[in-house]
Amino acid sequence: MKHAIQAEGLTKRFKETRALAGVDLQVPAGTVCGLLGPNGAGKTTAVRIFATLLHPDGGRAEVGGYDVVREAGRVRSLIGLTGQYAAVDENLTGTENLLLIGRLLDMPRAVARARAAELLDRFHLTDAAGRAAKAYSGGMRRRLDLAASLVGRPRILFLDEPTTGLDPHSRGEVWDMLRVLVAEGMTTLLTTQYLDEADRLADNVVVVDKGTVIADGTPDELKAQVGGQVLQLRPTRPADLGVAHALITEVAGPQTKIEGDGITAPVNDPALMPSVVRRLDQAGIEVGELTLRRSSLDEVFMVLTGHRAEAGGPRGEADADADADAGAVASRRVNAGSLNDEVKPLA
Repeated sequence: MKHAIQAEGLTKRFKETRALAGVDLQVPAGTVCGLLGPNGAGKTTAVRIFATLLHPDGGRAEVGGYDVVREAGRVRSLIGLTGQYAAVDENLTGTENLLLIGRLLDMPRAVARARAAELLDRFHLTDAAGRAAKAYSGGMRRRLDLAASLVGRPRILFLDEPTTGLDPHSRGEVWDMLRVLVAEGMTTLLTTQYLDEADRLADNVVVVDKGTVIADGTPDELKAQVGGQVLQLRPTRPADLGVAHALITEVAGPQTKIEGDGITAPVNDPALMPSVVRRLDQAGIEVGELTLRRSSLDEVFMVLTGHRAEAGGPRGEADADADADAGAVASRRVNAGSLNDEVKPLA
């Protein structure tokens, strides 16, 4: 199997909102694909189609070599999914949450118990295994949710904004977990609004905006497309910031921006830096910091779309996603209630 995930001409509408408008996507087996875009760009809609939670209106998609519509059952046997919000039952302990998933997957009790213990240890949750999930920190809940998606030993993992709302330390913990999974050869489709996350974890990056793919390549390839370097400058006197910005804009172009107490500008000409230094010197502006660095994916995204990845998007997809997330949580809670008598004695 060359590609673990692929789509051709994928389309989807929510009433008047066009969430996907002909998306083409290929994810080679054993790699991480970062699917980037603002809220409403179509990322979550694409993930739900790949995970067989939504039917596309047009086009086709395959996961693990199986059609997501005609062979949905086979697809589900191969995948794990972690949504935007941790879908663990807060009233169950860490162990009980994982046992619940194992029993829903028809695992024998002993096998489910062993798998739960293995994952709790792997995600550094053994000490909290007997505590209710509602007492977990945000990072611990996210790790438990990720562990739950791995109970069935999936070959392909969908991670829909897995670190949204987490503090930097908790994000780092999730990244470490993902690196281990990647090293073991799992294929992963990662949607995220944190472009540094994709830069660190993804082998390939696909940028979507308004339901279409606008860029595709490795992080380094995308950076090279929009200018591989950025001039970063900070005047010694804050009062000179506006004048310095105007002078640099004249030679570097309208993409020159004020960020905090400094200025950034894309470098497409090796002569730019000497020209900037001469102009500032002639204007009597002292420079406290002057560096040349590589572009970030955030800057790439700004050039490609005209806005940051965190910008809001159409309501249609957001509303549908919120409803689906609520349904997923409710469904798990219903199942938890029906199996509670069987799960509790296994804790």
